Amino acid sequence: MAASTSRFIPCPGPARRPARMELPALTLLLAAGLLHTQGSPPAHSFELDYEENCFRKDGAPFRYISGSIHYARVPRPAWRNRLLKMYMSGLSAVQVYVPWNYHEPLPGVYDFSGDRDVEAFLDLTAELGLLVILRPGPYICAEWEMGGLPAWLLWKPDIVLRSSDPAYLAAVDSWLHVLLPKIKPRLYQHGGNIISVQVENEYGSYYACDYEYLRHLLGSFRALLGSEVLLFTTDSARAEDLQCGTLRGLYATVDFGPGSNVTEAFGAQRWVEPKGPLVNSEYYTGWLDYWGEAHASTSSVRVAQGLEDMLQLGASVNMQVVSLWGTQSRGMMLSHLPTGSRQEGAVPREPLLEDVGVLTELSGVSCRYMFHGGTNFAYWSGADFKDQYKPVTTSYDYDAPLSEAGDPTEKLFAIRTVISKFQPLPVGPMPPATPKYAYGWVALQKYADLLDVLDVLSLSGPIQSQFPLTFEAIKQAHGFVLYRTQLPRDLPDPATLGASPHRVCDRGYVMLQKEYQGTLEREGQTTLRVMGREGDTLDVLLENMGRISFGANVSDFKGLLGNLSLDSSPLSNWLIYPLDIDSAVQQGWPHAALPKPSSRGRAGPAFYSGTFKTPGITCDTFVQFPGWGKGQLWINGFNLGRYWPRRGPQQTLFVPGSVLHAGHPNNITVLELEGAPPTPSLLFLDQPLFNRTLSHSTAAPQ
Repeated sequence: MAASTSRFIPCPGPARRPARMELPALTLLLAAGLLHTQGSPPAHSFELDYEENCFRKDGAPFRYISGSIHYARVPRPAWRNRLLKMYMSGLSAVQVYVPWNYHEPLPGVYDFSGDRDVEAFLDLTAELGLLVILRPGPYICAEWEMGGLPAWLLWKPDIVLRSSDPAYLAAVDSWLHVLLPKIKPRLYQHGGNIISVQVENEYGSYYACDYEYLRHLLGSFRALLGSEVLLFTTDSARAEDLQCGTLRGLYATVDFGPGSNVTEAFGAQRWVEPKGPLVNSEYYTGWLDYWGEAHASTSSVRVAQGLEDMLQLGASVNMQVVSLWGTQSRGMMLSHLPTGSRQEGAVPREPLLEDVGVLTELSGVSCRYMFHGGTNFAYWSGADFKDQYKPVTTSYDYDAPLSEAGDPTEKLFAIRTVISKFQPLPVGPMPPATPKYAYGWVALQKYADLLDVLDVLSLSGPIQSQFPLTFEAIKQAHGFVLYRTQLPRDLPDPATLGASPHRVCDRGYVMLQKEYQGTLEREGQTTLRVMGREGDTLDVLLENMGRISFGANVSDFKGLLGNLSLDSSPLSNWLIYPLDIDSAVQQGWPHAALPKPSSRGRAGPAFYSGTFKTPGITCDTFVQFPGWGKGQLWINGFNLGRYWPRRGPQQTLFVPGSVLHAGHPNNITVLELEGAPPTPSLLFLDQPLFNRTLSHSTAAPQ
């Protein structure tokens, strides 16, 4: 990617150079209205004006420019920095998701501390003068683990998610009674800065099409937030999605990308909302990355030009800020849409489609871009299912205007220039890129093979079962579970160890007598050839790579979903070890533990450790894994996420400076799953690397 044009302030020390600007998908919401002067404006009101096709804030027509940011993907010490840059870009609002599973890890157990303090984040947006469009779910998608739904919902295997299933509704109600009272005082009508709240997310694309579910949510939101708050839905512009995803009492908006036909898309919204502002709630100008595919990027020129083209459509209506209000787009044929109202059974509103079947006016358009993506730390990245399981990378860079590290990119300045043509920008300079530092090579040592430290990682010990149990059956949400059995007979010749398709979820690392045999995959290799003797120990370490976050497959169970077989003969008598690696690492393991003898040359899952010092100051950095295979990285107990340089495209993990210590050693812990290089070392850089393969990676020092 092209280097950023932003000013760069390096940390003191060697290897000073500007950080490259790699960032996620831009998310701008543009809304506006026509002049209305009747009556005195009420204080603290935000509402729809169906007659003038606009939003009204305090009685006056209002329009906003908003960018999406996910607080769960940004370390708390960086919140102010990111939000200030969004404000200085010309945005007046931010869109914020609330991931349910981030706050309720177990039923009735809530966490709103530290990075999870959503109230502190919302208060900070208000302090900086930003309005908020809140998207609390309960389902959010967002390429987040299970779309924000807690994995413990699957403890009831037959639960029907996102439906009026009583078990699901009971869990939703319990959650909303905790979350929404925190939100209510921050609504604009109560003196806060939240101007609207989304109910569910893109429900029309979900197979259930359960109107009772939407009615239940509407009733809950109204009961807990009051009658004045503006509630809305978002769906694609497809007629079938709008039929199943919209409901009277929830203002219907659409989403579509830059390649869509704008008039047809907004015509679809006009089918369900004949009056009121037109809103594109998700207008994508970048995209996420999947492991094994190229790094997604969109040219800054195209993004800026597309934005300007949209804004120019509204230039004939006394426009002072970014909007498409009052667009004079007449004669757009909408014959591809059904006539009449939505099929939810509501009383039809005044139809937009006149006898001639045309859309008479586009007004009140709102568009959204991902403005800052951030990082899928720990195990929070989700997955898509598009003919196959596609896990999302740790980086949620998204090729957005603010990079994963929060730095202004070329794209940001191009967008800012476009915005300046339609409204004044905030006075003052754009905050510069955060300091980066290349700490260089750090040597690691092997601490132990995973199989030799089960007593530390699984304090509760194994669960005995005739057949394998899923993660959900043993009540483990994320990470790793070890399955152990014994060979039932001698295998003097190679035999086939395997599983039915899609029964290994998502990767199984196979060891026989502690010797690594290879990997079984959900999408890929499903068999291995093994030899051994009766009674030999067979271990399979199962990794959850992230639950599906979109579509009908959200009920994405993990672990061994069926039996492994040996030459088609099912294996039985399993010991199943739930592993809690994070708790051990957060308590100082293995750095605080006694050294453990291990086989230096053995491949397969093993822990490596090391330390490094910063030169008196902590800066953001990026860590590369030359010669490593796949695994998980912790620094000072903080889980930075998955690395997988052999699969790519991501070759570095982002390390926020707030994770590091100044003046004393920083502890590194690595779980390598397949095999470390002969000389295990990590390389800390001052810029990220994408679209790199092992053949181009920096060689480790000899």
